[in-house]
Amino acid sequence: MIEKFAVIGLGLIGNGIARTLAKRGAEVIAIDTDYEKVEAMKDVVAHAVALDATDRKALEAQNIADTDAVVVAMGNNFEAALLCCTHLQEMGVKRILSRVSNKHQKTIFNKIGITETYAPDEEVGKTVAEKLVNPDIQAILQLPDDYEVTEVRVPRRVAGKTVEEASLRKKYNLNIVTVKRTYEVEGENGTKLSEEHIIGVPQSDTVFQENDVLILLGKVQDLDRFIEVNR
Repeated sequence: MIEKFAVIGLGLIGNGIARTLAKRGAEVIAIDTDYEKVEAMKDVVAHAVALDATDRKALEAQNIADTDAVVVAMGNNFEAALLCCTHLQEMGVKRILSRVSNKHQKTIFNKIGITETYAPDEEVGKTVAEKLVNPDIQAILQLPDDYEVTEVRVPRRVAGKTVEEASLRKKYNLNIVTVKRTYEVEGENGTKLSEEHIIGVPQSDTVFQENDVLILLGKVQDLDRFIEVNR
């Protein structure tokens, strides 16, 4: 099934997110108040619309609530982004990601229930797009020649298998760098706390556990295939 996303704000980052999502085969609605930016995206995405994203009726007219996720990339206009996100929440949008410029903005968004935020940097457009397409991906380090180091929640069909049984290199051309594992420890007053630790270099008999995060090195298409096949 084709996934459907909306990107609101077509600056450098929003443009990059929209283009990457479209390249990955998603149906994208690209939105901005700037007609020139919208026109530049018309041949790239499924729908490009010029509108004011703080206008709830204008958003509803685009059936935004039917999308799988909405990315709010409205630059430095914090008040407009906050109002837009509030409208999206009220409309029942399943998943909202918003750009923040500092930790204070992040705190405010978290308090209204927007827990997925991102700060702008060189590769953020591509990274956010990858995480939208593959929710199991937690972090990405882009490398030259279409390679990346990716943190991936262990897929259901891989949990319980050893490194040898999973055959990451043989089946998927992937290298396992290490595994991030959550342990329960006892804190003050007997409270139970969760701590993440790296298990070191995995051996052939290392068993992948249900809540592990695998740190993998490989090409984008091979990582995508590994996740898709083992869901």
